[in-house]
Amino acid sequence: MNAADQARSLELAQAIASVVRLLRAHFPDARPNLTPWRDDPLTREFAEQESLDLSFHFPGWSPRTQCRSFLVQLRLDQPPGAGGRPRLLGVLIRGLTYESERWRLATVGDWQPSGSHLPQPAVVEELQAFCRELFDLFSPEEGAEAA
Repeated sequence: MNAADQARSLELAQAIASVVRLLRAHFPDARPNLTPWRDDPLTREFAEQESLDLSFHFPGWSPRTQCRSFLVQLRLDQPPGAGGRPRLLGVLIRGLTYESERWRLATVGDWQPSGSHLPQPAVVEELQAFCRELFDLFSPEEGAEAA
């Protein structure tokens, strides 16, 4: 589901802004888009309430990333706004061109990309570091569980 549609609380809006800041720290040329999905009946039918989706677009095709855009999908343990801060279960990043998906990297298994046109190893390391930072961002705060 579009991240902009999920930002129903100040805490979640701040978390979404932090996701943007984290990715732009690794890929400064990327422009964020908090509404990557169209708002039409078919898209709404397949909307996943436990997902925060956002995309990042580059000025042109990048030989380092082998794509023009990243679609970042954060899978949460509960829908945003269901009470408390959602926990991050996983991340799926897709490298896209206008024509198709070129590769995908998921935080399951060995966290390695798969697809027809893989990004350069340095980009893979940046994406993996970004994913680790996302898990840190959505992890429960120290001492919150004891309260």
